[in-house]
Amino acid sequence: MKLGIVNDTDMATRAIATTLNTTGEHRVLWTARNGPEAVKLCADDPPDLILMDLVMPGMNGAETTRQIMRASPTAVLIVTASVASNCALAFEAMGAGAMDVIATPSLNSNRGRAEFLQKIAQISSIIADHRRPEPPPRCQPETLSCAVPGATDTLVAIGCSAGGPAALAKILGELKSVGPAAMVIIQHIDARFVEDLAKWLAGFSKDPLTLATEGDLIEPGHIYLAGKGGHLEAHSCSRLRYDSNLGGLAYQPSVDVFFASIARNWRGRALGAVLTGMGRDGRDGLSAMQAAKFTTIAQDEASSALFGMPKAAAPYASEILSLTSIAPRLNRWIQTGK
Repeated sequence: MKLGIVNDTDMATRAIATTLNTTGEHRVLWTARNGPEAVKLCADDPPDLILMDLVMPGMNGAETTRQIMRASPTAVLIVTASVASNCALAFEAMGAGAMDVIATPSLNSNRGRAEFLQKIAQISSIIADHRRPEPPPRCQPETLSCAVPGATDTLVAIGCSAGGPAALAKILGELKSVGPAAMVIIQHIDARFVEDLAKWLAGFSKDPLTLATEGDLIEPGHIYLAGKGGHLEAHSCSRLRYDSNLGGLAYQPSVDVFFASIARNWRGRALGAVLTGMGRDGRDGLSAMQAAKFTTIAQDEASSALFGMPKAAAPYASEILSLTSIAPRLNRWIQTGK
């Protein structure tokens, strides 16, 4: 895979290049020391993936990502040593179109190298748009009633990837409340940073927003973000569970897996929405939800940071909506069911 490195620190650039050279599978096409240089190089000599620093003088990694996506859209992975102290900036970069964030590997040891290479391999599989196996059936449809004390029978499910944090922040900020419904969000992000994402998103929400944990009761007025531990599923119409045994999927958690579990198991009202992101995750799950007669939505191209996921899901969406239209649509559906 052809890679571009954007970093103003020589040591970090060497650490990244040294780690890449251990595999023999990647070629560094160019390096840039600042944002404007990266924007120009990307336009002149496009790589398959850009490894983007977050904190740089002048133009930071979020703004550089934003300008690259406008001029010559390219997959971007944020590679930085400063994620913990710059969470908001990392999520801003993801909102601008970066696919994920990972810590800079060490130059003088193996620390972080395996995780770094695994993340690049993961993104490479999405860029290649390889043919994934269908998620294997996990169980037959549940026969349990939704009349579980404290549970809701109305569920909103949202799946997104690159560009997702900013889209989610806008939707959550404009939602009146999930009210009688519950919401579950599947956002592609490295598991090490998902807790920070939950805290950041909670600042935009009028309802309690927490990481989903094994066995959570799906309660009205609550928002759950898929976290660590595997692929999140709606195990029945009242509980959430994690399954780590589903192989062959580029991302964990998977939008397809969660949406498909709704199609199998949910006995109330449900709405599925696929937002901005690269790849095809969410396509098969939204198809299953459509076949189960649930409401399905895909974000439109003009308002998507990356149109891969919603474009793939669009044939199975009953509505194609701009980002500014999604929160009003959810408000109406939650209250009226229409």
